[in-house]
Amino acid sequence: MTKELIGRGLVPGVVEGEALVSHETISGWGGIDPARGVIIERRHELFDVSFSGKILVFPGAKGSSGWSGFFQSTRLMGTAPLAMVFTAMTTKAVLGAVVTRVPTVSEFGDVDPVGEIATGDIVRVDGDRGVVAIVRRAADQAAVPR
Repeated sequence: MTKELIGRGLVPGVVEGEALVSHETISGWGGIDPARGVIIERRHELFDVSFSGKILVFPGAKGSSGWSGFFQSTRLMGTAPLAMVFTAMTTKAVLGAVVTRVPTVSEFGDVDPVGEIATGDIVRVDGDRGVVAIVRRAADQAAVPR
């Protein structure tokens, strides 16, 4: 059964892929390596984990206005996330999503996608309609033949 989270579409497009969930905000400038698409902030829960090609689910952006420039670099270097889903809509997070050009949804009201989605879940992000659908839970994937 598909669970849908209704939010506000910020960047159009529809993609489906594996979620990577951070319970901590992400720093763009100094917190990611755009050349590898990896979080490099030493104390971050996802230190040395790649977000490249994943649907990045996180509370929001922290740090300076350089956040958007670093995420734009991931697009230019081919290491960008597949989509972004975040809880707190700030100018740096929105601008980062826009320049990265990946489908993005935010503003979910009373629902926190960070608490609803788990790393490894397969999710569909519809930035046109503002819908994030949990297609398959990570725990259910073990039963799926490969």
